Amino acid sequence: VDQEEKVDILPPHTALNEVAAEIGGSYSALERCLLLAGMQRAFVHANYPDDSTFSPVVLDGSSNSLYGAGSRALQTNLVEECLFAARRSTLRAFATGHTGTASAAANVCVDVLGRLLLDVLIRRAELGASLLKPGEGLLDGQSGLGQAALSFAKSKAGKGLRGVHGAGARSGHRVGDEELRNQTMLGVARATANFNDLEVVADYTKRLEGNFLKEIDSGYPRGHDTEQLRMCVKGLKGVVESFTQASGRSMEQLISTLLPQVRQIVGDAVGQDGGGTSATASNFLGSPVLAGGATIAPTVLNYELDDESFEMSQISEGFVVRMCSRLDELIDPLRVHLVPKLSDDLLVGILGGMAKRMEAAIRKSKFTPLGAISLDSDVRYIMNFAKDRIDSPQLKSNVTLCKICPPLARLNQIALLMNVDDLEDVLDLISVSKRKGVWDLKLDEAKTLLSLRVDFEGEKVNDLLQMDDE
Repeated sequence: VDQEEKVDILPPHTALNEVAAEIGGSYSALERCLLLAGMQRAFVHANYPDDSTFSPVVLDGSSNSLYGAGSRALQTNLVEECLFAARRSTLRAFATGHTGTASAAANVCVDVLGRLLLDVLIRRAELGASLLKPGEGLLDGQSGLGQAALSFAKSKAGKGLRGVHGAGARSGHRVGDEELRNQTMLGVARATANFNDLEVVADYTKRLEGNFLKEIDSGYPRGHDTEQLRMCVKGLKGVVESFTQASGRSMEQLISTLLPQVRQIVGDAVGQDGGGTSATASNFLGSPVLAGGATIAPTVLNYELDDESFEMSQISEGFVVRMCSRLDELIDPLRVHLVPKLSDDLLVGILGGMAKRMEAAIRKSKFTPLGAISLDSDVRYIMNFAKDRIDSPQLKSNVTLCKICPPLARLNQIALLMNVDDLEDVLDLISVSKRKGVWDLKLDEAKTLLSLRVDFEGEKVNDLLQMDDE
């Protein structure tokens, strides 16, 4: 019986295949040059921005509220121009029908987006962080607006406000702080667009990967070469992760830029580091008083309260309200101009810095039982302040908020610890909280904090907590 033999119509490697591979390689190199040229034009345009450079961010989960997180967020056209150039170049290679050429073009797309565009966007985010430095950039500091804000306002005045100034002078109207504030907010919006671009490019790149995979499914037959092409395109998934990680690092840099101002705000509110206690007289309870004898709101951290001072703290605006109000002034311009995810990241970072500073101040205060109740009220106010400004519904509970912001969790635990009625309840509180995984304070820290209670004897505190810290 004759066995059926497989006959190759064409051998797997022929001169034609070699010529096609050579042409495909040259074509992919040409597409690479065209892609780089298109991105270079986008980079140059972004370096000389005008009103046409910016547009509202359109992402899933964007806020529709007028004043909510991300409600005024902008993005630059840099991302759209670069992604359009990458898509157009790669699809032209796909249209050849040659898997080798298409794979080479896909690899070029992954490489250019993952290295060149990523590096440019990181540098632009670094520039945005420097422009937003309080007192030196676009945000208010201790000495008012910084040089970046004034320079931006002057540049706008040179183009558009010069005529306004002239018309105002002729009509007897002088352009004042409102115009300067509007121009500064425009500068803030454009600076924060550099951070938004990293979130936008991650979203667009993810969509680009899906678009390429659909093109492969509809235009190429199944086979080993096609599967290799799919793997090349799936390299964009790693690029998306790189953009996401860079976005997180850029927000960390922005937070670190703002933290000195946050610490100054907290220090002023609690009456430390140059806080404003010297300008206000106080009575023997530590509550500020007016010259005429009328008592006003406490302006410093003080938890050594008796009945009278506790009642006064309940009906007056304390230091926490003033502190949160000043924090609002700092973060609100950023919160509305950052996309919701970045807005939440910023808020969590600022709250962490505030909580650390406040904990340091708490450790220097003495506590009465009424003072511990006042601390609990202050911490609850801070938690409500945070939840009112967090955009993500998943982060609007105390549990999740404390999980993503450990310094805030410690502040809550300190409030719980300081409000125990009896020392015998401390061990139960710590053991139950540890079993729930919501306790971070070490025993030595608990001893130090409980010793601040004027009604607890230090020796009894030490005797009670004689156990290993697990």
